[in-house]
Amino acid sequence: MSVSHESLREVALKAARALPRTDEAHAAQAARSKVWRMPGEGPTAALSAASVAALALLWWLATHLHWLPPLFLPTPEAVWQAFTDALHGRIQGGLPLSEHLFWSALRVFGAFLLAVVTAVPVGILMGVSRIARGLLDPPLEFYRPLPPLAYLPLVVIWFGIDETAKIVVIWLACFAPIAMAARAGAKSASVEQIRAAASLGGSLAQIVRFVVLPAALPEILTGLRIAIGFGWTTLVAAEMVAATAGLGQMVLNASSFLRTDVVVMGIVLIGLIAWGFDLAMRALERRLVPWKGRG
Repeated sequence: MSVSHESLREVALKAARALPRTDEAHAAQAARSKVWRMPGEGPTAALSAASVAALALLWWLATHLHWLPPLFLPTPEAVWQAFTDALHGRIQGGLPLSEHLFWSALRVFGAFLLAVVTAVPVGILMGVSRIARGLLDPPLEFYRPLPPLAYLPLVVIWFGIDETAKIVVIWLACFAPIAMAARAGAKSASVEQIRAAASLGGSLAQIVRFVVLPAALPEILTGLRIAIGFGWTTLVAAEMVAATAGLGQMVLNASSFLRTDVVVMGIVLIGLIAWGFDLAMRALERRLVPWKGRG
């Protein structure tokens, strides 16, 4: 016996409210939330801008006052010049920066999307099924702490030195945090919600889709933010395998020639891309799960 999607949504919303609240209670709670805040809450844009400005100033002082030699830390001007040269393909290899960006983004985000479509179902399955958790938890916990360089030679032996090996290494790095976040989030669905949906005749697939998955969504989004960081971290290791283009390959090649300015430029560029993606994920999180952290 199945039940309509509207009924399941209504049951999930009703079960989520432990106690019925009047309009006055809602207004009082809204007023309290506007007056009282946790320590450290509030606008952070100004603090973030001040932090970035302080780091940039410290970098400028350390290089122009010769606290560190240029080989250890180049000046911001030298890094900017390296960025300009890379844009026009005037660094080693002769490839423009756009091509390096294209191949790195293709590898990281391709492997990331593959991890999302595979790890989220596995994590949800582990969260709702003891059998799946017993079968999948040991291999997941075994390989999760391993650094990518540990299994990179094995992946190369299995898949060769083409793009498949690079995608697999980054996919493995992203898979574990997403699966673990989905597993933890699946347990956030209350027993009352699940029983209410089941009492209306909801099938297992409907309960997972309309009760378990929405409850797990905040944890899944957090896992995605963590996973993309692991993906960019693994990029350098992945591009060690016969790569001719990519930000990681560019940084590794520059380090061989002691081009610290190119190395720092690549590091800053990777950090900015990852930071921009994280900001986008935060905006998506505020849109999809506005209730997270409230209540």
